[in-house]
Amino acid sequence: METSVRRLFERYESFFNRSLAGKVDMNELASLYASEFIGAAPAGVKAGKNDDQFKQLMAQGYEHYRAIGTKEMRIRNVRLSQIDELHCVAHVAWIATYARKDQLDVTIDFDVHYLVQMLNGEPKVFGWVSGDEQALLKKHGII
Repeated sequence: METSVRRLFERYESFFNRSLAGKVDMNELASLYASEFIGAAPAGVKAGKNDDQFKQLMAQGYEHYRAIGTKEMRIRNVRLSQIDELHCVAHVAWIATYARKDQLDVTIDFDVHYLVQMLNGEPKVFGWVSGDEQALLKKHGII
């Protein structure tokens, strides 16, 4: 499981950076997620389906990241907490780099905790728990 999940997040990191460069493949994004999922953040808990609406919302999200100057997202570390033979929590430590007008780039470290399920031998994200992204971006002068 560990090797498969690490590869999943290598793909996720690569996808994210290609999307920041304007090369968004929503079918590739969809392949990273289970058919249904949950997300939790300070704003609340939401559930969704891996459908066309999800792809559209994610495309808008990547456009927003480009608009605020996101240059790169890199994984600093992945640590797994296995739940059983088919499920784990992937604790992913990210490093984001942002361009700012007339200032030096800024990097921000943050963590996201992903719920992962092995489906037919392939890992899929079925949920995540994240901190307050908006507050972090404001604190660092990004937004």
